[in-house]
Amino acid sequence: MQLLSQEKIDAVRVTSPGHIKPAAEALHAIAHECGMRVAPAHDLADKRTPVDAEGNMLATSIFGWSDEDRVWWQNSRIALDSPLTTACRFESQPFWANAEGFRTRENNPYLRSIDVANFEQRAMTKAAIVVPVHLPFGQIGAVSFNPIDRTKTDLTDDFNTMSDAFGLYARTFIATYVQIMGAMQALPSGSRLSKREVECLRWAAIGKTDIEISLIMSRSRATVRFHIHNAATKLNAVNRSQTVFKAAQLGYISLHN
Repeated sequence: MQLLSQEKIDAVRVTSPGHIKPAAEALHAIAHECGMRVAPAHDLADKRTPVDAEGNMLATSIFGWSDEDRVWWQNSRIALDSPLTTACRFESQPFWANAEGFRTRENNPYLRSIDVANFEQRAMTKAAIVVPVHLPFGQIGAVSFNPIDRTKTDLTDDFNTMSDAFGLYARTFIATYVQIMGAMQALPSGSRLSKREVECLRWAAIGKTDIEISLIMSRSRATVRFHIHNAATKLNAVNRSQTVFKAAQLGYISLHN
């Protein structure tokens, strides 16, 4: 079995709404050939699960999950309760986990702090290889590969052999699915900020008021408000906080100062 090939990468790439189903079928075939079944999520903050062009849920129509399974989309708190989704917020590379904890190729101390008590109940699996998919505008998706043998808890060999390939297939599928299905842009085109707008937002991001920013920049308060208002308009933001947040998402400013 050739685990990784350009042909398979192209097969899981979503190129149009009508190609969602064939791409999902290709991902399912790859996983099934490796003794796994797929659980996809395009946005951990949204309990809805990916669908095809007709609105059919891929988890049930393609990936083999049924209402008899303990399924994630029926648990409104899964994004907060599952140790797997928690780990996806702290890790960008594939990892595997069971009731004994998380394993990655590179050490990640944040994962050691995640509570794995009642792992099977909260993660809805005994073990899984998980691929976090970090997308533009702060969106996080994930694809977990769960053993078809539901009693299997040690995925060491599977992870060492298959995780890199799983990572490429999962990221390709989720990223292109989101791109094709994202009819509404998170930000308008042409949202380039000026030097003065960025400067004002950098000071606003650390809590400076308009008056304080005006003194720092030797500009009038009205000028500062003008620049922040223009930035808000360009970023389609409804208030000062959202303007700062969207500017940070685009990399204009940092929120870690």
